[in-house]
Amino acid sequence: MGRIVAVANQKGGVGKTTTTISLGACLAAKGRKVLVADMDPQGNATSGLGAAKDGNGTTSYDALINGTDMSGIIRRTMVDNLHICPANMELVGAEIELVEVEEREYGMRRALSSVKPKYDFILVDCPPSLGLLTVNALSGADSVLIPIQCEYFALEGLTHLLNTIVRIRKGLNKKLLIEGIVLTMYDSRTKLSVQVADEIRRHCKKYLYETTISRSIRLGEAPSFGLPITVYDPKSKGAEQYMELAEEFLGRVGKKA
Repeated sequence: MGRIVAVANQKGGVGKTTTTISLGACLAAKGRKVLVADMDPQGNATSGLGAAKDGNGTTSYDALINGTDMSGIIRRTMVDNLHICPANMELVGAEIELVEVEEREYGMRRALSSVKPKYDFILVDCPPSLGLLTVNALSGADSVLIPIQCEYFALEGLTHLLNTIVRIRKGLNKKLLIEGIVLTMYDSRTKLSVQVADEIRRHCKKYLYETTISRSIRLGEAPSFGLPITVYDPKSKGAEQYMELAEEFLGRVGKKA
């Protein structure tokens, strides 16, 4: 039975989608079967893995709103063992449509239930908000992975997200775990990055991964070519760091198991 990990942070531009794509590709390179489920209307995980989001074919919207079997939506990527459930702007309307749906918080759990046994890991790329789409992802996930950019408002945003996780545990998903917190866009040359990293370590040492993802031009370039960093530039610092993160991730999962 696979493990569903929601990759979430309500702040945009924190490396959430980059982490979803890169971690997924690294886990696949290590022989794990991985599905990236794109739940962000921007569809960046979809295009970042080279899949079309032009509105042709079914997407995560159909699985969430129309009850379409997700196994018929999933597409292969150019990376062995890595598949994508694509998304596009149709998901914008899902937040509104879900309001009137019975048990609206459990749509993603129902959608993923049929494919969960086929994968070792399902990484759900959440939108940069704490709306119904993110609530759906957290309600259906086994754990949540939180990328945090090393910048001024990081801790404030983390507090809001952790409070949301507590509420999800109380009312919708008692088994939801915090998989871990990943520092992204770290730049050791700036005093701010160092200070923010130290502050997060002070408050969240239990959850913080030792692997830190540095700010990287190559990581920023890779999605525009529809490639994960492991394919775009496998020898880059970003690729090496995400491979280290994958190793640490697997080590943590093994201990929890």
